[in-house]
Amino acid sequence: LESDVFFDGNEIQLKLHKAITQLPEKQQLVFKMKYFEELKYEEMSDILTTSVGALKASYHIAVKKIEEYLKTN
Repeated sequence: LESDVFFDGNEIQLKLHKAITQLPEKQQLVFKMKYFEELKYEEMSDILTTSVGALKASYHIAVKKIEEYLKTN
């Protein structure tokens, strides 16, 4: 991504992207839908056919993992 001529994001965005790529696929999907697409849990539940509770748990865990990654890198 760093070598991508179309990527002009700053260092923080790059670190966030790297942190997201470290997550399991399901957590990546949930985080992106909630954080970037700003979907509500109910909307995500309909799309992913997953319970709202499970989605909230996945998002919470993803946020904690991202925070930890950003603190250590």
